[in-house]
Amino acid sequence: MSADTHEEQLSKLADLTRESRFVMLTTTDAEGHLVSRPMARQEVDLSADLWFIATRDSRKVEHIRADPAVNVTVTSGSSWVSIAGRGEVVDDTAKLKELWSTFAEAWLPEGPEDPNAILIHVDAETAQYWDNPGGRVASLVSLAKSKVTGKPYDGGDSGVVTDL
Repeated sequence: MSADTHEEQLSKLADLTRESRFVMLTTTDAEGHLVSRPMARQEVDLSADLWFIATRDSRKVEHIRADPAVNVTVTSGSSWVSIAGRGEVVDDTAKLKELWSTFAEAWLPEGPEDPNAILIHVDAETAQYWDNPGGRVASLVSLAKSKVTGKPYDGGDSGVVTDL
């Protein structure tokens, strides 16, 4: 567990999530089942809040309106971040225009003025991260070292960040 200050942990979260264009967004359906799907991340700030462009008539929007508890999983080659928070459906054309990308046009070809275009804002509450800066090679070395020495695996840096 990392002993970094809160500000250092926030900065680390931003660094670990900045490069990941795609994430997994998990919501809860009407029967209480967890439902995950890939989403393109539009923006992340230092507090780890996230923005997504969605279609108004999608299941994820329906789920968030009924139960705003969500989880976002972000991964890269050597790190994993799990962000728990509250999802909110935001109908804001100006923000849609600000966040719009050609990638969003694949789902909403009429652009940010499309009447079916809507935003999902995730207000992050807590996050947990695992980071192995050396990547797979460092992981393999640590695993081999653990096997040879009989000491537990030291898999890099991890931490829990609250008060996001």
